[in-house]
Amino acid sequence: YRYTKTMDPQNSAQDVHRCDLCETAIVHSYCDFCHVNLCMLCVIDHISDGYDGYDKHEIVPFQERLPTLIYPKCRTHSQKNCEFQCKDCDEILICSSCTASAQHRGHTFLEVSEVYNTKKEILGKDTKEFQNIISPTYEEIALDLENQLANLDGGYEKLTTTMSKQGEQWHREIDITINKMKTEISEIKIKHRDILQKHLDGIKQIQSLIKEALHTLKEMEYSTEVFPIIEYSSKVREFSKLPPKVQVSLPTFISKPIDREKLCSLVGQITPLSTATEENTWSPNQPNTSVRELLDEPELVATIQTGYEKQRNVTCLKDGSIWTSGMTNGIKCFNTKGSLLQTVKINAEKGPNDIAVDTNGDLLLLLLSNRTAGKVNKIKNGHTEEVFKLEGWGPCKLCVTSTGDLLVTMFSDYETQSKVVRYSGSTEKQTIQFDDEGKPLYSGNEYSKYITENRNHDICVADWAAGAVVVVNQDGKLKWRYTGRLTDTKNKQFRPWGITTDSQSRILTADWSNLCIHILDQNGQFLRYIDNCGLEDPYGLCVDNNDNLFVCEYNKWNVKKIKYCT
Repeated sequence: YRYTKTMDPQNSAQDVHRCDLCETAIVHSYCDFCHVNLCMLCVIDHISDGYDGYDKHEIVPFQERLPTLIYPKCRTHSQKNCEFQCKDCDEILICSSCTASAQHRGHTFLEVSEVYNTKKEILGKDTKEFQNIISPTYEEIALDLENQLANLDGGYEKLTTTMSKQGEQWHREIDITINKMKTEISEIKIKHRDILQKHLDGIKQIQSLIKEALHTLKEMEYSTEVFPIIEYSSKVREFSKLPPKVQVSLPTFISKPIDREKLCSLVGQITPLSTATEENTWSPNQPNTSVRELLDEPELVATIQTGYEKQRNVTCLKDGSIWTSGMTNGIKCFNTKGSLLQTVKINAEKGPNDIAVDTNGDLLLLLLSNRTAGKVNKIKNGHTEEVFKLEGWGPCKLCVTSTGDLLVTMFSDYETQSKVVRYSGSTEKQTIQFDDEGKPLYSGNEYSKYITENRNHDICVADWAAGAVVVVNQDGKLKWRYTGRLTDTKNKQFRPWGITTDSQSRILTADWSNLCIHILDQNGQFLRYIDNCGLEDPYGLCVDNNDNLFVCEYNKWNVKKIKYCT
């Protein structure tokens, strides 16, 4: 029997249900055995049909019908439904008679209802992912491009105004040159607009496909038709790979002193239109990707008094509040204004080795049992549960990746080796220890090695003993090392403790010796210091979703909140 909207009890009143036998009268009853809509007159004809047998029919009021699955008919045994799936025969659908046939002897079978329910769960998850993540992400990308287009005229208007002022100084001699350069600007503007519009059109097209896919998913979600559901193939992976992010910078006008003999070259020059694309990585909890420039002078926003010394760790939640821990058995949570929200007592006098917040917002604790053993605990809804144990190597620090994995730094029993281990749940997925030449990536000792993941999925480790920040890609291949830079005021050996990254893939690390924070770009190039906020013994770091920096002062009672970018 075919599935129609009349099978769905949630349909609106405008969907009129007709009898499946006479096809004209309004439906009154339903046969749960045959899956047939029946009017009052056709009920008797249906149950008296000798071909099915009177006792098999289950006539119920139409509104009380059961949501029975409608199985496809078996191609070999036309009178039977396909209620099984053969795992050994390309997962074809078969009936009970087929299972006993020589063709399928010794094969493994699954009940179609189980496969159907599994696919339904996948379908529901895909629908939520399209609605809550993929579609909003593309809307954000499209909005960013639309804003660039909307601000295009203003940017170019400022450019032409600057050029006009320069032209006025040259009077008549420069008018021809200025007009020529304005024309060039107009041509670049057209190219600029075309680049953005082309990318926006592509995004709009993808959004249309997403909308179409979501519409199809919603229709299938309420369907009880087995075959289309089983044949359903998820398109989440296809749309999860975001298109490259287009960054087209405005050309600039560089003025020069007036020299009539070299008029054209000395009036100024226009830099060519610069178009750059960068990989748009997928993350379920992707923070704001708008451009945030570094401030000329970082600003101390707040000083949060935690109430204990030897503060080692700080981690941010999505709402801007923070968890802090030191060498005590108390872990404290503060809001954005510095008010204490919660204190959690743990069974560890020297506190946790590290803390982190997972993708669900639950607090993770890295606890030591002895020198070469420890465990990861989770605090969820006020209750503590063990996630997994760590044995054989001494765990140092941990972080949560964008995919929900855990990265843990560890040292060996005799403190001669160090490594980074990736865990999915309690399963070890990856070990990062040596470079391509077989040389250790990290110094072999028990000194803490803070760890974080960049937005481009690079793994960044602050190796205190080596005096270096070591960065590898997600496959564990060494990309670069940063060993500090000596200046007249920063003349002590670089000793990095805490490390974190922001929305621009910049890396920030605490320099204990020189009482400052180093800011690096994703390629390891030094950008600037944060050294004007009175930092004392900077240790653990974290950055919130608005790129505010939180710094633990180890021997003080404070966590300082610093604004360092726009």
